[in-house]
Parts: sequence; C-alpha cells; structure tokens
Amino acid sequence: MRVLHTSDWHLGRSFHKEDLLSHQATFIDHLLEVIETERVDVVAISGDIYDRALPPVDAVELANDTFARLAASRARVVATSGNHDSATRLGAHASLIDAAGVHFRTINDRCDSPIVIDDAHGPVAFYGIPYLEPEAVRLPWSLPARSHQLALGEAMRRIRLAHETSTARSVVLAHAFVAGATPSDSERDITVGGVDRVGVDTFAGIDYVALGHLHGAATLRNEIRYSGSPLAYSFSESDHVKGSWLIDLDAAGHVQAEFVAAPVPRVLSRISGDLEHLLTSSLFTECESHWVEATITDTVRPRGVHEQLSARFPHVVSLRFPDTGGTTGITRVTPTLGASPHLVAQEFVSVVRGQECSEVEIALLDDVISCCAREAEQVAG
Repeated sequence: MRVLHTSDWHLGRSFHKEDLLSHQATFIDHLLEVIETERVDVVAISGDIYDRALPPVDAVELANDTFARLAASRARVVATSGNHDSATRLGAHASLIDAAGVHFRTINDRCDSPIVIDDAHGPVAFYGIPYLEPEAVRLPWSLPARSHQLALGEAMRRIRLAHETSTARSVVLAHAFVAGATPSDSERDITVGGVDRVGVDTFAGIDYVALGHLHGAATLRNEIRYSGSPLAYSFSESDHVKGSWLIDLDAAGHVQAEFVAAPVPRVLSRISGDLEHLLTSSLFTECESHWVEATITDTVRPRGVHEQLSARFPHVVSLRFPDTGGTTGITRVTPTLGASPHLVAQEFVSVVRGQECSEVEIALLDDVISCCAREAEQVAG
C-alpha cells in the first residue's frame, strides 16, 4: 500500500501579517498531483488542518474544495484533528463523509476504531488519534495524572488491545511532541507542568506512525516520522525542506519511505549587516524576491529603516535590532531634574536611540503628551 503522509497545513495562517492562502492552495494542487502521478492509495493527514478553531471563511472554502477534490481522487483519506483544530467542528458529519472515502477521526474514544483499507496483500488498519488534551481525558480515562505521556499511552493501550487479534498491518496517526524531534518557533506550546514530550517507545509495534504537530520533517525511526508543515511558518524554519512522506508498506508491514518536496512559493531569508551594506551589497541580490528577516547591526539605529529596506526587499517582514554594545542597549534613563514631560520624552528617545529627535519627532511627542494631559484633566474634572 502506498500512503502519502502530510500534516500541519494550518489553513488560514498568515506569515508576519502576510496572507498565505494562495501559497497553501499551491500546496494542495501539488498534493493532488502527487496522488495521481505516484498512484497513492491513502492520504494520511495528522492534524492541524486549520490554524485555529474558528478559521476564516476563505480557509474553510479552501478546505472544502480540497476534501472534495481528494474524495474525487484515486486515494482514500484518513485525517485527525490537531491542537489548532476544533475537533467538534472538523468532525461534524464525519459518518456521512465516510461514504465519500474521506475519514475524519476527531473523537478521543474512537481512537481504537480503525478504518480498514485493503490492498493486494490484505487489510491495513488505520487508527486516528486526535490531539489529546491531557486534562480532557484524565477523568474519562481514569488517568492518575495530567500528562501527554499518560494520555497517549492510554490511547495506544486501547489500540493494541483492539488490534491484538487482527492480522492487518497497522498505521497510527497521532498529533504530539515525540522525543527525538526538534521544534521550531511556530508551533503552539502544549506543555503540561513543564513536560510536553512523549517517548518514542509509546508507538512500539506499529508498522507505521504518521506524526503531526512539529513543523520540521523528521525520522525518529524508520517507521515513525513527522511530515512537518508544507510551508515555513517562521524564520526558524528557513532551512527546512518542506513536503510529505511517500510511504510504501509491503505485505509484511515493512516501510520504505521517500520524501516528496513541496513547492516553495516564496523563499525565506535571514540577512544581517549595517543598513548601508544591506542596501548595496550584491550578496543579497537573490533575496530581493524572498520573505526577509533583516538584522540591522548599526551602532546607532537608523531612521526609516523599514522604508529604506522595502525599496530593495519588497517582502521584508521582520526587523531585528540586536544590542551591538552601543547606545541601543541602554534601558534606563535618568531625566534632567525638574524637566517638563515634553523634555523628558525627548531625552529618553535621544538617549536610547543615540540621536537627537528631529523637529517632526519633537512635534509628534508634544502632541501626544498634550493629548494625554487633556484627557487626564477631563477625567479629574
């Protein structure tokens, strides 16, 4: 059986306030193309289809179109909910949608109820574990404490019990932070009591484990893998290769895996240097069409940095100003004794930035302080 493992689409997510829906639609087109060209039998989607529990309308429309296209494709689909999804909304009408060959598994107590799909070698049982919020399952499952390890351990105990008399090969979809993989900056923290990781041995004995939650593709064992997100969602992922795992499961349940890289609608680049260097150096020419995070190293912070950089890098979306040992590192300013609020504000800006305020800035500060003073007088009156 040939399985395409993907996860963490995060439909509706933006990147530093830039809309990504067209980029996500490009990935969906790629996914459908892979299904046909690689003759995929099953698509396994391991959670975080949406970026939030109440996704925007255009993200819902893209998801609806995507699953309609998947239902019309040659592949069956098994999908679970992640920590960003609303399990209730995502799983609505799941029993009806099952008839179309698209199987949503979002109910905790149904994690041991497999979707059984046959190939030339016999049945394969797909078990979908939705994201398990430890507190939500602690009492219903009579767990002794609140932890991800206990929650997933109990889910896997139920799955093994249900599967112990079966001769079918086994695939488990799970959305969790499994030890041995590296997180990035764009995943939502799921820490409970300082602990979020689950041991890799939790999944022992399963022929293939399709993991979601972490955004970097990773191989923990040959049969336990993260697909990662199809797009980079933070600059910490600028060196990631995004895509999906193409998994061949033979008659004995042995796994052969190939990574299928996804299209990159816009590359992410991190650049660093003083402003003049960034604006003039040919080293950064290829970055002019990229999403850019620029670290400005000038000792004195230049004025109008974003406007100047945008002229060369139209997609600069993040600016960083590290402490270079100059005045930008000063966080405490002692004002002139007896100075007016207007003068104190000017001194603060000048000392912290290392430059005197311009006339325009002085006028702006004066307007703000005067406005605040008037409001304070009205409240007092």
